[in-house]
Amino acid sequence: MKRRDFITLLGGAAAAWPLATRAQQAAVPVIGFLNSESPGPLAQLVSAFHRGLNETGYVEGKNVIIEYRWARGRYDRLREMAADLVRRRVAVIVTTGASPSLLAARGATREIPTVLISGEPMQDGIVVSFNRPGRNATGVSLFTDALSAKRLDLVRELIPNAAVIALLVDPNSKESMIESSEVQEAAQSIGQRIIVSKAGSEPDLVPAFARIPAALLIAGSPFFTRRRDQLVALAAQHAVPTVYEWREFATAGGL
Repeated sequence: MKRRDFITLLGGAAAAWPLATRAQQAAVPVIGFLNSESPGPLAQLVSAFHRGLNETGYVEGKNVIIEYRWARGRYDRLREMAADLVRRRVAVIVTTGASPSLLAARGATREIPTVLISGEPMQDGIVVSFNRPGRNATGVSLFTDALSAKRLDLVRELIPNAAVIALLVDPNSKESMIESSEVQEAAQSIGQRIIVSKAGSEPDLVPAFARIPAALLIAGSPFFTRRRDQLVALAAQHAVPTVYEWREFATAGGL
């Protein structure tokens, strides 16, 4: 091959390399991960998400890219975060956590497939029905609210003679308030007196425990999950038998 022909060939190949690189990058799917909370407390769930991807042959940084968006309890940031994922043209959006993250994803796109983990997706208008979600959403629904009456039974087994049982709820959490209604309804049906104590911010927690009687139920709430170490410590300090909703509280010593 003549020197001039070789240089021409080399130059053409060099010019093509960036195009080939971009084509390869474009072929790698991008997942948008949207959550209303912080990554630290949910590290176990993120690790499980990675394991699930690995089982289907996807490894982050190798053949799939994940764009994480953590609102860190700032629900007002979720709408813009969801819109940013849409602008980045992700292949799918995964939403976990409180209802606001689901609603933010739904408000940002009706086309990009959305995989959700939700308590009441029908109630929030995310899906049409459980067996045929419709629209662009699918996922897993956690019916933990349906266990509210059972948790009340567990407290009564722990403290059979408890005249009054307290229920700690987060007034800023829709899921927490739904659980409050279900616990009160279950208590009324069996003649158990319930007092509801509300705590929607960190300064509310210590005063809330000052009003706790013989036993305590803690409703589900992203805020309570973030503050689980403090809640477990307060329950121990006040020597209050407590039933929690999630295993993370037990891991934190809430037994």
